[in-house]
Amino acid sequence: MPSPYRAIFATPGTKGFTAAGLIGRMPLSMVGIGVLTMITELGGSYGLAGGITATIALSAAAVGPQVSRLVDQYGQRRVLRPATLVAAASVTGLLLSAANEWPTWTLFVFAVVAGCVPSVGSMVRARWTALFRDTPQLHTAYSFESIVDELCFIIGPPLAATLSASWFPEAGPVVALVCLLTGVWWLTALTATEPKPHPRHPHTDRSSALRSPGLQVLVATFGATGAIFGSVDVATLAFAEEQGNKSLGGVFLAIWAFGSCLAGIVFGLLHFKGRAEPRWMLGIGAMAVSMIPLLLAGNLPFLAVALFVSGLAIAPTMITTMALIEAHVPHAKLTEGMTWISTGLAVGVALGSSMAGWVVDAAGARTGYVVSLSAGVTAAAVAFAGFRRLTRPAQGEEPGTDGDGDSRAERVRRDGEDAGHVA
Repeated sequence: MPSPYRAIFATPGTKGFTAAGLIGRMPLSMVGIGVLTMITELGGSYGLAGGITATIALSAAAVGPQVSRLVDQYGQRRVLRPATLVAAASVTGLLLSAANEWPTWTLFVFAVVAGCVPSVGSMVRARWTALFRDTPQLHTAYSFESIVDELCFIIGPPLAATLSASWFPEAGPVVALVCLLTGVWWLTALTATEPKPHPRHPHTDRSSALRSPGLQVLVATFGATGAIFGSVDVATLAFAEEQGNKSLGGVFLAIWAFGSCLAGIVFGLLHFKGRAEPRWMLGIGAMAVSMIPLLLAGNLPFLAVALFVSGLAIAPTMITTMALIEAHVPHAKLTEGMTWISTGLAVGVALGSSMAGWVVDAAGARTGYVVSLSAGVTAAAVAFAGFRRLTRPAQGEEPGTDGDGDSRAERVRRDGEDAGHVA
């Protein structure tokens, strides 16, 4: 039986935008740790470095959905290139400010502007959706994208930290910036697979994708899920330091990501029947329960196993989330809808890491996982409370349409014709 992963790459153009997307999303995992290492290597405090990285994350959370909304309206090429140039200029300014010891406030100004960096992962998923909407291949494509995300978080943080620590302080962010420019320019050059834009006409719905009741539940839930990620990062690094092996903290986080990556590979090989909402609820609940063993970790080997097991719930839940977005958000606002999930995660990561840092300072590293468990319970509670809202159709379009009047059947037929002409 042929691999479903091989089958999705039989479509012309998919290998190109996948490779471009991999390069373009590397900064997602590199910028935070790269800036953190750069600031501390240049003599700045961890407090300053954490404040700058949090500013970048929160700015991206606020600006990212607006950039994606413009992409839905005008197309990827017309929006992503100018937005990327602005982000690149601001990151360059941040590096110059740090290297030349400019006033601290300039660092935060450039960090705020850097938030317009586009969500490359959402752009790639939008291309997969345009090709395979309403087909079993879309589940496999979303699974593959989740695997790519985890690979970025396995490779990116240690690469950025090593570059900045062993080469020169700005090396990590510089390499991340090169990856962003290369990936975005390559991706936007592949116009044959670019989803068609949905210009806003007077008779169309101009509201945000966030008006969808289902998306509101997903974003709120993933705000709490982001707090899981942020708190586990901080608590794990602190726990490794308490055990006298600080350098292993990054390795343990890579083990966590590896567990998620492995689960994503297996999940993509499966084909499910029935609605996705119950599977999503199960995934959120599993993520919450998987935080309990972390509280019981008394040594590093136990922690490594607990993190690996915890990671197994992440990718399947993320994959199912993307399927729910495609089902509950109007197609004309799909990229924006996907980016709102990243926004919820970014806000949650910033809050979770801050709360965990305070708890670790006050009560020790292992207690930091209390924040992780609390965030998991909160995510499960929000998901349960909003479960009924996920059954409602997206606002702004009739079920089974693209949001511009085309039926899904017609769109699938047209996508099949377009795919045959992909260069």
